[in-house]
Amino acid sequence: MSSLSSIAAIFTPPSLKRASSFTSRPSAHLPFPSNNRCCRFSVKCSYAEASIKDDPNSSTIDVVADIKTERVVVLGGSGFVGSAICKAAVSKGIEVISLSRSGRPSYTNSWVDQVTWMPGDVFYSNWDEVLPGATAVISTIGGFGSEEQMQRINGEANVVAVTAAKDYGIPKFILISVHDYNLPSFVLSSGYFTGKRKAESEVLSKYPTSGVVLRPGFIYGKRRVDGFEIPLDLIGEPLERFLSATENFTKPLSSLPGSDLLLAPPVSVDDVAFAAINGVVDDDFFGVFTIEQIKEAAAKVRA
Repeated sequence: MSSLSSIAAIFTPPSLKRASSFTSRPSAHLPFPSNNRCCRFSVKCSYAEASIKDDPNSSTIDVVADIKTERVVVLGGSGFVGSAICKAAVSKGIEVISLSRSGRPSYTNSWVDQVTWMPGDVFYSNWDEVLPGATAVISTIGGFGSEEQMQRINGEANVVAVTAAKDYGIPKFILISVHDYNLPSFVLSSGYFTGKRKAESEVLSKYPTSGVVLRPGFIYGKRRVDGFEIPLDLIGEPLERFLSATENFTKPLSSLPGSDLLLAPPVSVDDVAFAAINGVVDDDFFGVFTIEQIKEAAAKVRA
């Protein structure tokens, strides 16, 4: 995704006996906020035949180049999935801002120090402090509770975030949603799923060619809760291997209602994180992605 404005090489025929020099043309600057960073460097140019010494008085050129770098805002960045996304983004040299109610996590790690942690709530956030200059927003917002709470957390909160991102001209929006597990419609009508689907609809309508919706199933990894680490990978990782090995035998059962509650393979939190990063760096990666497609996208970024 990073690009550097190309500078054409200038060639002076060797028949010219004296050194030549030139000055650069002023470059245009975009008004704030810009998704590009500005880099200035000097180049000394002189050309002459081999028999003629370099002219010490030849002038230098100040070159100003707009270098595009990724700057990602992660909503819920201190949570289980959000922190994995922040860590993956840092590992790929991406600037990261996290917005979450808890702010900076309590544990220490080298990558934690490379993230800008901002406490806040999407319903009351001052977006002027969060979104300017961002190239993508990744939302991990979601949760359980009463029907009203799930509609608000999974649906309305994400709709607010998508609207804000669009208003600020953020090019991409990536939503961590959920697999439907092939559940019957009366179950999918609960606040949890309807909220998620409402958020998906908002992403895909406002970002038809750059919005990303990831639908993982059970996400495993080392999850921190109140200072304790829960090793979900002890369950998820062997289960994922088992379901992959028995896929040919269980596939005929996949059409049964609710069958994916048992048959949908778990997904590593790192796979979800790297798939989200793929959404940031790959302009051709947009739309709704299933469990297997999430793993494929993650492998692409890891390679």
